[in-house]
Amino acid sequence: MGFTLVAPERPEEACEILASAAPGQVAVLAGGTDLLLDLDSGRSHPDRVLSLRRLPWRSLQWNGPTLTIGSTLPLSEIEVDPVVRARIPGLWDAIHGVGSLQLRHRATLGGNLGRASPTSDLIPMLLALDASVEIVGVQGIRSVPVDEFVLASRSTALRVGELIASISIPEARPSAYVWQRVRPSNDISQVGVAVARASRAPFWRVALGGVTPRPVRLPEAERELRAERPLTPEVVRAAEAAATHAPFATDKRATETYRRQLVGVLVRRAIAMVSAPLDRPVGWA
Repeated sequence: MGFTLVAPERPEEACEILASAAPGQVAVLAGGTDLLLDLDSGRSHPDRVLSLRRLPWRSLQWNGPTLTIGSTLPLSEIEVDPVVRARIPGLWDAIHGVGSLQLRHRATLGGNLGRASPTSDLIPMLLALDASVEIVGVQGIRSVPVDEFVLASRSTALRVGELIASISIPEARPSAYVWQRVRPSNDISQVGVAVARASRAPFWRVALGGVTPRPVRLPEAERELRAERPLTPEVVRAAEAAATHAPFATDKRATETYRRQLVGVLVRRAIAMVSAPLDRPVGWA
């Protein structure tokens, strides 16, 4: 079955197209790394595909301590930015760990958020960075924290006639993202752990991917990390809390028991990377 490709140049026009369509009639194309698979397999059969490539959202901008990333900027362009890598290393870790270089030339942060996969490598890091999603729609502009935006797999807080315009990170933070996969690249993470240290108390954020029904922050682990430079007993307790309270499940990639054992190791490793960030490698277990 064929479809019509539309590529508006104004956000208002794109939102109006979405608002006037019946459910499932229009599919949104950002990078297309997932949508093309859905179209090819028949999981999605829209009448129209709404391309965002002409909209003015392909940007990366610092405004004081705040970083704003346009929703259609390819991941590869964030990956090669030296300021992002130096100031928010965990975001670079997470982006660098996504698929292959070819995929990162197409994939976007906005598309990843809109897909809302429980196994996303980017959403846990955005949670740890207290990021928010800037949304435009037929009723105006609004901002939603990532923790409230992602509801479940393929389910977000977007309303009818709304699109993701940008992602805002309030400050640069020492951070790290570590993961475990069967294969280092072109594979889905069994577990992903994002850790970041804020500039003011409460200092620590711990977030997980590979959980159900969506990536989550773990306040039980964060509460164990009271100091800006936590001592070993605090780190151990945080790792134990993460392993205990993470909403893991058994699936074809790993068992719940394996994931709980693994997450304790990864939490300790990520905290160590944040506490001593110089010359650290991008890591997997």
